[in-house]
Amino acid sequence: MVDTKVNLCGIELDNPVIPASGTFGYGYPFCRYYDINILGSFSFKGTTKDERFGNPTPRIAECKSGMINSIGLQNPGVEAVINRELPIIRRVFKKKVMANVSGFSVEEYVYTCEQLDKCDEIGWFELNVSCPNVHGGGMAFGVDPVNIYNVTKAVKDAVKKPVIVKLSPNVTDIKVMAKACEDAGADGLSLINCIMGMKIDIARRRPVIKNKMGGYSGDGIFPVAVRMVYEVAHTVKIPLVGMGGISSAEDVIEMMMAGATAVEIGTANLVNPYASKEIIEDLPRVMEKYRIEKLTDIIGACE
Repeated sequence: MVDTKVNLCGIELDNPVIPASGTFGYGYPFCRYYDINILGSFSFKGTTKDERFGNPTPRIAECKSGMINSIGLQNPGVEAVINRELPIIRRVFKKKVMANVSGFSVEEYVYTCEQLDKCDEIGWFELNVSCPNVHGGGMAFGVDPVNIYNVTKAVKDAVKKPVIVKLSPNVTDIKVMAKACEDAGADGLSLINCIMGMKIDIARRRPVIKNKMGGYSGDGIFPVAVRMVYEVAHTVKIPLVGMGGISSAEDVIEMMMAGATAVEIGTANLVNPYASKEIIEDLPRVMEKYRIEKLTDIIGACE
């Protein structure tokens, strides 16, 4: 009998599969398809201090081996998440969930995390540092090591729950950003977020996305994600959550061998609502095929 359990920042998961923020809502809509308690956990929709409508439409475009999105952090705000969404999650999901948090200043990150830190349903914070720092000239937190250090440290000083920082791949050297987060006290890192991409409507000679560019995700970025997880795993000592184009149990194994303790499934959930369930159910078969008794044995196994 194979063992699929892993430990992420002090919390044991039945398996390493976590649907990624932005692709799973607040979890409960997927209950119509299957019992979501099969999941290791899930990262709920990116949450900000205040309600946000998001970017103008169209903001999603299908493309080769994936999709481009520019949603713009549409969410009801942290107060509504606490009062409306978390009570529903509590009824349908019996495990800890990951709170994906965004902000446009250090103060916003801290405020939102402080509110969610009081909620028993939350197991970890996942800081989305791809937002522009409105107090720092508009540069995204995640592309400057000083900014990413400051926001990570401020949140760590303000909360009790583990803090995982979600790294952007749109940088010169992701290892520098990873080390800055570790130095600031981050409990873990998740990577990679979307790669910037663009799709043009050749009949109209205009970008398909209203904002012209957006985040490219899906199967096409998997090799890039594996490479970055491998590099970061050899740079820091804190656990990693790998993501980017994972769509099979074999992909999970490969990502864990690169150095990930757990994985997030993103675009695959939008293509097939059963994707995460099917990957979890197929994991034992793949483990037996490659003579893997315990998933913890293969974390970082690729030298």
